Amino acid sequence: MSDIKTIELLLLPEIAQSSEKLEEFLRNNVSMKLSDWRIKKRSIDARSKQVKYQLQIEYLSDGTMFETEIFETKLPPLKKENEKVIIVGFGPAGMFAALELLKLGIKPIVIERGKAVRERRRDLANMTKLGEVNPESNYCYGEGGAGTYSDGKLYTRSGKRGTVEEVLKTFVEHGAHSDILVDARPHIGTNKLPGIVEAMRESIIKAGGEIRFNSKLTDIIYNEKGICEVEINSSETLPCKHLLLATGHSARDIYVLLEKKRILITPKPFALGVRIEHPQELVDKMQYHCDVRSEYLPPAYYSIVTQANGRGVFSFCMCPGGIIAPAATSPGEIVVNGWSPSKRNGKFANSGMVVSVDETDWKGFESEGNLAAMAFQSDVEKKAFTHGGGKLVAPAQRMMDFVNNVQSSSLPECSYIPGIKSADLTQILPQSVSQALRTGLKDFAKKMKYYGTNEAVLLATESRTSSPVKIPRDKDSLMHPQIEGLYPCGEGAGYAGGIVSAAMDGIKCARAIAGKIMD
Repeated sequence: MSDIKTIELLLLPEIAQSSEKLEEFLRNNVSMKLSDWRIKKRSIDARSKQVKYQLQIEYLSDGTMFETEIFETKLPPLKKENEKVIIVGFGPAGMFAALELLKLGIKPIVIERGKAVRERRRDLANMTKLGEVNPESNYCYGEGGAGTYSDGKLYTRSGKRGTVEEVLKTFVEHGAHSDILVDARPHIGTNKLPGIVEAMRESIIKAGGEIRFNSKLTDIIYNEKGICEVEINSSETLPCKHLLLATGHSARDIYVLLEKKRILITPKPFALGVRIEHPQELVDKMQYHCDVRSEYLPPAYYSIVTQANGRGVFSFCMCPGGIIAPAATSPGEIVVNGWSPSKRNGKFANSGMVVSVDETDWKGFESEGNLAAMAFQSDVEKKAFTHGGGKLVAPAQRMMDFVNNVQSSSLPECSYIPGIKSADLTQILPQSVSQALRTGLKDFAKKMKYYGTNEAVLLATESRTSSPVKIPRDKDSLMHPQIEGLYPCGEGAGYAGGIVSAAMDGIKCARAIAGKIMD
């Protein structure tokens, strides 16, 4: 067996980003004879004035070469023809759950309320250009879920590196660039994700899975023995013993249905705030300590956190070179999100800038019972719509005007295509959130040169950071504690936060279901 050696390097970007120069460096500086090499990990170190790449290189020196890794999942024939699992939702959790069940020889039937990727694009265009929201097909609902149009950031803090790598390799198998396997902050890009999602769908269908679009879950029928049936579109029922609920964090009607059916749910803390946008060149300047970013460096990102008035204030889903997009799921609300194309070559950088909220914030919504946090979230989004300009025009305020409690007399250029309107954001955000956000932004402006500027603009509201509801499940079986055969999964159930963690939870739940079936 070949002896793989590892070396850690800190290199100038122009060397790290050139295969020829990097190989030349290795051949001149590795003491033993080099026969082959590959990058294992790659990250940017911008702590000093001279920005460098930190590389972990694996190499061989015994005359052998690394084998080319082939990414191909072999899905076996179905083993349990009579045992089918119904998956509700075809976002990352549902998609990876379906693939995992097929690996284990079990047929998944996926029901997705939204449309396939290509059809979905028309509804997104109507949102952006006309300000029209289709409640069944938008940035959150449809093939791939919110993940398809959420930038494709694959960074996760999960310590389960084996499963993380499994998820990343599945994306590479279906069309993602292999760079995501080595980059510290892997990213696919919104322009690439739709094709990858379609390829994953084809893999599922080819292996015997079934996917039904425009199929909305409208009822769950159960008895003392567990799940019996599910109702689709209020007109069709399917027999069901195993139901994996992966509906995402914005499917409010599902939470309403669970509450109505007396299926236990609980309100959950989340985070609420704005999306902040800076010119990308300012972010490059503050992070790379230079007037003009080197062509060998990607557009810079930031990640910041502080405590203000006893609350966490933090950046969320930062998108270098990206745009702000409308993410409402119903008419009469304003929700904003951000994404970047694969090249991240836009003029602006945006990020969620949010404040943690809890049960002290949704006092006054107690009459909504377990839906109190969701009702509070919805109320803020409706206020944003009222203060906006109609047709999804978002209320906005220059950063330092907000910090100094001054309504902006004018607004800078912004990537948000539906448009922005000057507003006092303290009239939209709860007082506790506004105060903490103001304090947090002041702190960030002190920590990062150039961050505090009226060239930056705040748009309300960034409110779908995570689910405002948790659907409980048993720690070991992953089943709902009240109903046999019901498996809450992913972001919508409160067990994930992002594409990779949602995918991992889908795999985890699929394995739990398979274990039950195979017993």
